[in-house]
Amino acid sequence: MNANEILDMMRKGMGQVPAALEKSVPVDPALIQEHMRSKAFAMPAEKPALDEETRTLIYLAAALAGTSPACVKAMSNKIVQQGIAADKVIETVHIVRLAMATKIIGDAEPVFDALAAATSK
Repeated sequence: MNANEILDMMRKGMGQVPAALEKSVPVDPALIQEHMRSKAFAMPAEKPALDEETRTLIYLAAALAGTSPACVKAMSNKIVQQGIAADKVIETVHIVRLAMATKIIGDAEPVFDALAAATSK
């Protein structure tokens, strides 16, 4: 499949393609082909363990946690294309928010250690 065919397939599946992918094709068409190979590795078409809706919600969660606006937009479009229920999307956002809040508390462990050491002197 050539790069433009991949873009067309992505447009059908998500409504639109992230701008960075569109812009990459004229400069490096092999990049989008490698991206699709990676997608096939991560989300196999044959005997998938997860359904398409779950995959989209996981991808959205990773994009939110990884602060990737282009991926968040792409998954938002895909959510609409797939007709995923709003309550599932909102719950996914809430889970990501909790995970990020938990990360901050975990990352602050050295701060808590320093404060505890300072107050015990």
